[in-house]
Amino acid sequence: MCGIAGCAGSSHNRADAVSSMLYALRRRGPDSAGTYEFDNATLGHRRLAIFDLSPLGHQPMLSPDGSIGLVFNGAIYNFRPLRRELEEQGYTFKSETDTEVLIHGFRAWGIERLVEKIRGMFAFALWDEREQRLFLVRDRLGVKPLVYARDEHSLAFASTTRALRAGGFANEVSADAIAEFLQFGFITERRAVYQEISKLPPASIAEWSRKGFRVWQYWTPPLADPSRTISFEDAVDETERLLLRAVEMRLQADVPIAALLSGGIDSTLVCWAIAKLRGDITAFTVGTPGQPVDETSDAVATAKELGIPHEILTASDDDEADIDVLAEAYPEPFAVGSAIGMLRLSRAIAATDTKVLLTGDGGDDVFLGYPRHEMLRRTQAIAKWLPPAVGSAWRAARNVIPQRGVLKRVTHLIDYTTGGLPAFLAANPGYRDFQREGLLGERLSSSSPELRSGALSVKAARSALADYLEYDRETQFVSEYLVKVDGSTMHYALEARSPFLDQEMWSFASSLPFPLRLHDGTLKAILREIARRRVGPRVAEGRKRGFEIPVQSWMGGKWHAKVAERLQNSLIVADGWVRENPLRQEIANAKTTGRASRRLWYLWILEEWLRKESSLAHETIPTASAAKVRSA
Repeated sequence: MCGIAGCAGSSHNRADAVSSMLYALRRRGPDSAGTYEFDNATLGHRRLAIFDLSPLGHQPMLSPDGSIGLVFNGAIYNFRPLRRELEEQGYTFKSETDTEVLIHGFRAWGIERLVEKIRGMFAFALWDEREQRLFLVRDRLGVKPLVYARDEHSLAFASTTRALRAGGFANEVSADAIAEFLQFGFITERRAVYQEISKLPPASIAEWSRKGFRVWQYWTPPLADPSRTISFEDAVDETERLLLRAVEMRLQADVPIAALLSGGIDSTLVCWAIAKLRGDITAFTVGTPGQPVDETSDAVATAKELGIPHEILTASDDDEADIDVLAEAYPEPFAVGSAIGMLRLSRAIAATDTKVLLTGDGGDDVFLGYPRHEMLRRTQAIAKWLPPAVGSAWRAARNVIPQRGVLKRVTHLIDYTTGGLPAFLAANPGYRDFQREGLLGERLSSSSPELRSGALSVKAARSALADYLEYDRETQFVSEYLVKVDGSTMHYALEARSPFLDQEMWSFASSLPFPLRLHDGTLKAILREIARRRVGPRVAEGRKRGFEIPVQSWMGGKWHAKVAERLQNSLIVADGWVRENPLRQEIANAKTTGRASRRLWYLWILEEWLRKESSLAHETIPTASAAKVRSA
């Protein structure tokens, strides 16, 4: 895990710009920094050393003849067999890093074949001096971030939007991106918080040269295949095999590795696989005493059953709001309460000198572990029996039904059954909620979030779950779930690795028919069955819990004074994002009811983010000490 940055073409002073970007990325790579200047490109790198801790692993890394330069963030789990393949072709290696495999692999196979061969999480930039071309590459699911800004004559890239802004490549906050934030609580891959910046989509390659710029997608996960003939037992066996292999690959490192153990199925299965593989690591549980979501007792019982070393770390729950840390860790506005919990967890684990952390992230997403998955499967099944005319008839009649309590929930279910994904997405009040309360200021007068288009219809409802999974992978999965883990762990110089995000595991699971993944109406049925067989019914039958922070309740209680103070002379009002009187009413209502609205939570996060960006804009950046590095 690292931070990368660079410029190509006739931009302003590239060396100073890259130096500024590396300073902004310092927490992503605290071990060392490096830059390398070609005639028409400058590459920069902040290193969190995981493989080959010697100076031979420093980046930017160059080919032996100096014609290829590379900066890399992530981990290539199959780099050793690829290295052997390249050595058989006559390539020689000086380091024991995965980075050097990318350099020689590009020379041997070209960019597309290289990306096809590598297995891992990655974002890298490769400069080809002979061809005067820059390639930007992002991993299949979008685990590692990569953003860029370009004009007619140049391109700049970095791991974060904040770094690009520090380098002078962005300045104007995007009203459309802020509108999207108010809709979701995060900004999706379609936009960036600054107008001048774009995000490289997952599974994409970008190529820049004097001749032009293009982006193309190199991988698409398979869709669920209803005609696939595989038994539930065979699916369970294959998933177990893939899990063991994925965990084994992620146990490679030259630094201490640990695992996160909650009371849930996914992290338990990762720890079971580690134990079976005889991995020499410690499992950590971060306890939250007194909170309903505390999973300490379950984790202790699981660790004892698995026979693995286990430590409990306590995340204190004092009165201090962690919002300033949230604004520092996430380079775009990010109103996800569980991110505060993830930051606390990362801080506690990093204090143990752990550098690599195995997690259970992704299991719910591809093996279908959320209640909405089964709900959409049921509505989809019902829709297959409905005549098309039912949809229009329902929409003509629904307005007479009171929208409260049980009737409101029933109305939504019928909406989904007769309207599909467009109806499901429309149920989120999001941006409309801010409009209805008169909160939006002049800066947002002509902006709105870009929601998925499509007509409400019974036909759409017949593919609701498949449509939702495709939509979710491109929005909430990559822009909330993956961003949450990357932002929190990298803020404390931790490399998070999740076996459930393995590309082979994902390809297998995403192709399985829905009735297999939701066998007998059971969420995450395949993983539950592995847990039942290998650990026991206590884990397999356990309910899902999350590391949540009750931010809206605390904003109406112990955090209220801080919220009121921060929003009294706010930037969101001064800059024209929000109207003052409705904002004051939101603050007063939170005090009266003891609970803040979701609207106020989002606006507080936006305020803190704007303040953080303003303070960073006036920050004095030290003179760069990044060294020019030797060739590989």
